Amino acid sequence: MNLLALDTSTEYCSVALLRDEELTFREAHAVQRHSELILPMVEDLLAGSGLELGQLDGIAFGAGPGSFTGLRIACGVAQGLAFGAGLPVIPVGTLAALAREAGQPKVIACIDARMGEIYHAAYRYERGQWTEIAAPGVGPAQSAPMLEGDGWFGCGSGFAAYADALAKRYGRRLGGVAASLHPHARSVARLAAPVLAVGGGVPAEEAAPIYVRDKVALKMHEQR
Repeated sequence: MNLLALDTSTEYCSVALLRDEELTFREAHAVQRHSELILPMVEDLLAGSGLELGQLDGIAFGAGPGSFTGLRIACGVAQGLAFGAGLPVIPVGTLAALAREAGQPKVIACIDARMGEIYHAAYRYERGQWTEIAAPGVGPAQSAPMLEGDGWFGCGSGFAAYADALAKRYGRRLGGVAASLHPHARSVARLAAPVLAVGGGVPAEEAAPIYVRDKVALKMHEQR
């Protein structure tokens, strides 16, 4: 299986190539340069592997939630590459990719959504599979999913932006935190591979971001 994966959902830009079980990737702290960086990163990764676009079996992308602009960039690039090569596209949740980056069996994934809110979800890993315990949502830190049991691991920029509120929310349920983790194309690739292996994915024209929230900025009266 040859699978290309992209993620531009945060200030980081990453591209990964899964070739059978061999994984290679490129990454950069792009800030707002994702559209400038991503295609050269794809070209560099493919050239380094000796593969051409037509030799891929599918293209995955971090579908969201995350930066509205970033999600559109990854989706648009995945669509463009896949459409030209006749490949399926596999959208992957960015919070699931973030949870996988944590390398822990019970994960609360939170990304700073700005406007005083976080994107949040919870996942459990057992017997080689990830299970969604709390679906992706958005709201203030106090709205993060309340979970049973302890030993949960918190990760993502939400734990940096709202550290005190989330620590109060979870208390002893939290066994550790890695606020610097972010969604990465290598985890997008690993999560997409089983889907592609059973014939999953969608035609390029049907791929779409998962916004979760339907507005990008506060109105003036909301800011006041």
